[in-house]
Amino acid sequence: MYVHVNLKEILNEKNMSQRELSKVTGIRAASIHDMYNNQVIRLPLKNLALICAVLNCSIADLLQLRSKEDETD
Repeated sequence: MYVHVNLKEILNEKNMSQRELSKVTGIRAASIHDMYNNQVIRLPLKNLALICAVLNCSIADLLQLRSKEDETD
């Protein structure tokens, strides 16, 4: 099992760029990029809260538990 970050899908749905999200949340662009590409190892709860607030979504919308068989990234 692994945690998949749905940031790419949510940003595409909302027509928002990684750069815009970084500016609005104050989260480093590199951190947003890592989340966007599912390369994040550590995810501060504060960042999750900021992203969910800006994107008007829940943590369950942003993070998804998947089995290794589902892995396509």
